[in-house]
Amino acid sequence: MTIEELLEKYATGVLDFSGAELAEVNLSGTKLNGVNLSQANLSVANLSGINLSEANLSYAKLNVARLSGSNLAGAILNNSSLNVANLIRADFSRTQLRHASLVRAELIRTNFTRADMSEANLNSADLREATLHQANLRHANLSEANLRGSCLREANLEMANLNGTDLTSSDLSGANLRDSELRQSQLCMANLSGADLSGANLRWADLRGANLIWADLSGAKLSGANLTGADLSNANLTNTSLVHANLTQTKLIKVEWIGADLTGATLTGTKLYATPRFGLKIEGIKCDWVDLSPTGDRTIIQNFNDEESREFFNATPPTIRIIVDLPLEHEANFVLAGTYYQIAQEYAGLIQIPSVENGSRRTIFTFRVDSDEALLPTAFMAILPFKDAAATQKNIYTMVEMINKETISNQSFKSAGLVKKIIFLVEEAFNKSKTIKQTKKNLEVAAKLKFFRAPTQTILTNSNAQSLTIYDHPNFGKRLMNRPIGGSSVDDLAIKSEYITPSLQMTLDFVQGFYLLG
Repeated sequence: MTIEELLEKYATGVLDFSGAELAEVNLSGTKLNGVNLSQANLSVANLSGINLSEANLSYAKLNVARLSGSNLAGAILNNSSLNVANLIRADFSRTQLRHASLVRAELIRTNFTRADMSEANLNSADLREATLHQANLRHANLSEANLRGSCLREANLEMANLNGTDLTSSDLSGANLRDSELRQSQLCMANLSGADLSGANLRWADLRGANLIWADLSGAKLSGANLTGADLSNANLTNTSLVHANLTQTKLIKVEWIGADLTGATLTGTKLYATPRFGLKIEGIKCDWVDLSPTGDRTIIQNFNDEESREFFNATPPTIRIIVDLPLEHEANFVLAGTYYQIAQEYAGLIQIPSVENGSRRTIFTFRVDSDEALLPTAFMAILPFKDAAATQKNIYTMVEMINKETISNQSFKSAGLVKKIIFLVEEAFNKSKTIKQTKKNLEVAAKLKFFRAPTQTILTNSNAQSLTIYDHPNFGKRLMNRPIGGSSVDDLAIKSEYITPSLQMTLDFVQGFYLLG
């Protein structure tokens, strides 16, 4: 069939040219939208600038064809062959390319927005600055492809092969890369914020300066990966393998990485504000110093030797324990749940539900916090439902005043910035507690129940495994004293003796244990 015959028939409304032999033809600039060229041979054809939108080219051969600037929006190219084809600046938006072969194809600045490219073969293809927004590349082969500066926002790359692929400065924000193969890939300065990389293989990948904020890397393999200067703030690294990874000056603020394997990793200069330091495998780590400032601006630096770094990364979870001298009953449990819910609406530090250990004689509530400096302010709020709140909060205030005076008078005390932070957080908790007392009715209900009037102990444990009892009711554990004597109530007896505030030295030792200071 000649070009003239094809165009004449098309002009009369004929659309079916399936199986046509059109190798090496010149159809540049023609309009053939909606045409059926399935199983046609268009190899080495000049189709630059052609309009093939909504066309059917399934199983077609387009090897070494020129399609630069062409319009194939909404076309069907499933199982087609476009090896070494020139598709520069072509429009393939919403195109179906399932099982298509585009080996070494030129796809610079090509638009694949919302295209279905599942199981397509793009080995060694040139996709520089291509747009693949919301494209489906599930199980696709992109090994050794060039995707520098490309846009893959919200693309589906689940189980895709990106082995040795160049994704430098590409945008993969919100992309699904679950269980994908990214071994030795180049992701320097790439945007992977919010991406799902769970179970992905990133061994020896280059992620220098990459943006991985809120990314899910749980169970991912990053052995030998270079994450120098990358931002992983709020990322999920649970059970992630980081064996011999380079995390020099990596931002790991508020990451969740319990179960992560850091064996032999380099962690010098990592930014670790509000990051848990327990539940990690740390054998052979290299770390001279870390940055503990809230914004990673090096205002709080912690230096240590090898032994100190191992202790630092083997920290105890900071916790608050409130022990109530009565077993928890259903009514009190119901009221307490509602009360803590209301408190959490005003104070985010109590957003995590405490663990509860209910025995035959007493109840233990354990609150885990993200950082040492959150211990005192969170304890200030956690005790609110109980009658002992006023005494416990008074002790907290007294302790803060003591360490503040010591900081001012003793210049050798190295935690001045930390103390200022604690003072600010306690003041914030105080202001929040006033609002809660005025507006939350559950506190009034709690005050009427026996459970909330029972004696309590409040014990803090910092990340250095040091414990400090900040309040211990004088009648705690003294069952005989809980009986009314001479008409006096349990509450009257409690007023007659007060718990002594922890000493200055006890308080200083505890606070200096924060971040292994002192």
